Amino acid sequence: MAIESLAFNIAEKVLEKIASHTYQEICFAWGLKAELRKLEDILLTVKAVLMDAEEKQVNDPPLQLWLARLKDALYDAEDVLDEFDSEDQRRRVLQLYGTTCKKVGHFFSCSNPIAFRFKMSAKVKQIRERLDEIASQKSKFHLTERYASGHVMPRERAPTHSFVQASEVIGRYDDKENIIRLLQDSSEVAQISIIPIVGIGGLGKTLLTKFVYNDERVRSHFQLQIWVCVSEEFDIKILTEKIIKSTEDRMRHVEKLKKLEMEQLQRILRETIGDKKYLLILDDVWNDDPMKWNQLKELLCMGASGSKILVTTRSNKVASIMGTIPKAYELSGLPEDECVALFTKCAFKEGQVKRYPNLLKIGVEIVKKCKGVPLAVKTLASLLLLNSDESYWKSIRDSELWKIEQKETDILPALRLSYEQLPVHLKKCFAYCSFYPKDYEFLDLTLIQFWMAHGLIGSANQDEEPEAIGLRYFQELGSRSFFQDFTGSDSLGISCKMHDLVHDLALSLTKNEFLAITSRTRHISHNVRHLLFPNSTSLPQDLSTLLQGLDHVRTAIFQSDKKSPSSQSDLDSYLLRFQYLRMLDLADSKLEISLDWIGALKHLRYLHLHGNSRIKKLPNSICKLYNLQTLRICEGIEELPSDIRYLINLRYLVVSTKQKCLPMNGIGCLTSLRFLGIANCEILEHLFEDMQGLKHLRTLVIYDCESLISLPQSMKYLTALENLAIVNCENLNLTLEENGKDDKHFAQFNLQKLMLKELPKLVDFPEWLLQGSSNALRFLKLENCEYIKELPVCIQNTASLQQLEIKDCDELSKRCERGKGEDWSKIAHIPKIVINGSDIDSSDD
Repeated sequence: MAIESLAFNIAEKVLEKIASHTYQEICFAWGLKAELRKLEDILLTVKAVLMDAEEKQVNDPPLQLWLARLKDALYDAEDVLDEFDSEDQRRRVLQLYGTTCKKVGHFFSCSNPIAFRFKMSAKVKQIRERLDEIASQKSKFHLTERYASGHVMPRERAPTHSFVQASEVIGRYDDKENIIRLLQDSSEVAQISIIPIVGIGGLGKTLLTKFVYNDERVRSHFQLQIWVCVSEEFDIKILTEKIIKSTEDRMRHVEKLKKLEMEQLQRILRETIGDKKYLLILDDVWNDDPMKWNQLKELLCMGASGSKILVTTRSNKVASIMGTIPKAYELSGLPEDECVALFTKCAFKEGQVKRYPNLLKIGVEIVKKCKGVPLAVKTLASLLLLNSDESYWKSIRDSELWKIEQKETDILPALRLSYEQLPVHLKKCFAYCSFYPKDYEFLDLTLIQFWMAHGLIGSANQDEEPEAIGLRYFQELGSRSFFQDFTGSDSLGISCKMHDLVHDLALSLTKNEFLAITSRTRHISHNVRHLLFPNSTSLPQDLSTLLQGLDHVRTAIFQSDKKSPSSQSDLDSYLLRFQYLRMLDLADSKLEISLDWIGALKHLRYLHLHGNSRIKKLPNSICKLYNLQTLRICEGIEELPSDIRYLINLRYLVVSTKQKCLPMNGIGCLTSLRFLGIANCEILEHLFEDMQGLKHLRTLVIYDCESLISLPQSMKYLTALENLAIVNCENLNLTLEENGKDDKHFAQFNLQKLMLKELPKLVDFPEWLLQGSSNALRFLKLENCEYIKELPVCIQNTASLQQLEIKDCDELSKRCERGKGEDWSKIAHIPKIVINGSDIDSSDD
């Protein structure tokens, strides 16, 4: 199976950077315009042949080596260009906050402009010459110029057919009965109902559909049955021909069909289906263009009432476009006992099981790795058939799936079809998810920040927020079954996981750039740019030697058993080597490090320290990270750095501190901030008073601040605020106080989601939160606010409110009882009301 290089994507990023208005200004300022123009010309020449090179490299080792060298040089080119960015940001901060004060001057330690220009000129020239030398060798590979399109169709897989031997099927009896019930259901109003079956590749959607299709009850229920494999491009004419060809009485006209026009094909289709009650199987559908589907649907809106179309797809988006039932049928994994039965059938000859009990035990462990996916079970079982060597079975058990050579019909190639169908920007985001371990719980908000830190989120529209673009990416990958096990976090965030086999696919795409380091690691390639330390309590003894030559590492993620504190005395010196680090994740690692060197990592975009209780103090040098976009500070920090306002690009901040009051001229000066979380601040009584500086803040979360008394008056100026959650603040009553008086005049809020939870001092609902949000608020949740008296009258005018949830608020729950509660008239207009977990129907009011 080919492993796609990311070289094209990196080249694209470097070219975008050079062409940007910011870089044009930088080039002019530093006198490097000519040199960067030459670099741009070389990159354009190389980029033109990269698509062809990445396809041809599979069976061409010299070409693979050439691509690896090129990709390495492209990464280095991006690092050099980012040095201009860093210097530009440093000078911006100096303009904003620099003074003649010796302390400030020392902090910024202004570099010599002439020395900087000389140094950077040499670096740009060196990288340009290196790329020029690599590019000059491309002619010997006879590459063709090609360009990426926005949407790539998957490779055509072998067409499916409708026949199946019942003996081939293990399990799926409950799924079969459920689908048959849906096919026999006559309650749906639509003349033709469309039932999608959704699941990742390899789950057995096609086999299940064959099982259903050949059932005698189904055969007797429909007058006409048609099976069409759609996997190639969704062409209406071709699909019409296939449908006609699939009917027995039209088989003699097969050769003539291709010569007919669409009008003639429609007439034959009408004659074929007529007024019959038919079942049409559309197997392996990828098209997510509603217009194309509607064109085909118009052709199929014939036949008798009760006709059904059964669709198999990997995409929830496709299912939502095509389906007419309330929810697509989501196919889950096979139970473990059925997977074991399937494995036994495929890995052993008849009578062998009893002769090799130890192999069966190993086989059961192998099956657990397959996580209920039948094709994965078959893939691994087929490798073991005719081989009774116990050590070989153990090697398969202990190996990552992506390390095993596979045929085109095995599990990773099957899953890879889904990957190949992705647009380029989603391919990058998916591949980078491999940096976290299996069974990792992704949070949409932090995953988006992770993508942003690696420059994976671009925008054609300059006004569009990267967080909004990232959320689209996340939703798109979810709709295509790359994520699963979604859970909502009170509508302020979504968490999910990645199936182990999908994770293996992601690993197969990044295995040359990414490495998980364990105590067994003996060698690290110099091409590795991303490192995971899955257990920082068990690092290799010769870690210092292993990390030699890895100065260009971009990602370092440390994890450990939360119960086992770890210490690595020279870890500071290891990390200081990574001068081009974009992301450092020390969350929950319990590593004892000083962070005094952190200010030297000027390329850092993402720093995650939350959960590392051994870090007690943050050095002020952290404020030199002018490119930093995401900062999550751990619990137990004595106080926030005094110069935090210098983090001019910070967009996502979660803080915890032992301060009683957050100072002015700190967080309130972070004008780029979009997300602010204030958490686990046990003695914090007051927030900072200059909130008006956060003019772009979209989300504010305050939780576990038990001493917090009030919110500052300046909070009323957060006019961009869309999401607010306040949780477990036992002394907070949510009044805004200034000079002992409540201010009733507020700016227009734009709140869309509001959650108030575990606030025992809350008696009167804070009307100021609703003021100005009557046309914006969609979601409101009140939980465990036991003393709240009633809902305000103004909630009746909040026409945009779509969902109200009330939980463990006894008096308020009674007042909101349907029809008879005192507050019912205020909320009867809300489409969805949930009280103590039960939906309340307000449709008749």
